[in-house]
Amino acid sequence: YVPSQADIAVFEAVATPPPADLFHALRWYNHIKSYEKQKASLPGVKKALGKYGPPDVEDTTGAATESKDDDDIDLFGSDDEEESEEAKKLREERLAQYESKKSKKPAVVAKSSILLDVKPWDDETDMAKLEECVRSIQADGLVWGSSKLVPVGYGIKKLQIQCVVEDDKVGTDMLEERITAFEDYVQSMDVAAFNKI
Repeated sequence: YVPSQADIAVFEAVATPPPADLFHALRWYNHIKSYEKQKASLPGVKKALGKYGPPDVEDTTGAATESKDDDDIDLFGSDDEEESEEAKKLREERLAQYESKKSKKPAVVAKSSILLDVKPWDDETDMAKLEECVRSIQADGLVWGSSKLVPVGYGIKKLQIQCVVEDDKVGTDMLEERITAFEDYVQSMDVAAFNKI
């Protein structure tokens, strides 16, 4: 819907405005006339009037004649071997560039945030020592976070502790096995919340 240099070429070839009964042509003429001051900045390449339109129609506008090399181009035919080789080489080059870019990107590490409930045997269990035991578990891809004591009932409190793990390196089974190994303090361990980061 934007006027182009082709519109300007046709506009300059039309000497006078079209008659009123050709209202579409008249509307176009007036529209292009409104671009009088901007015609040099309109998109496209300005050519001779006869060079626009269907390629099989001979130019009768009296413009400079050029040889019709366009007739030799087969738009729907197959490319010759030389172009095919160039295209193949270019595609392989671009694929190599893409692969090198892709290999430079750091791999995304899948992480999870886990909230653990660690339950003691009874109300006489030393909860500070229990937390110390839990935090003593060290592993690659494991980071301990905040913790708090949550009342369960009858004076018993459970340890609720947050940790962030790399999914490929640390799993909940490993955590449960290592935490419940402190048999003197830990009765059981549950996963209260598990969120992917």
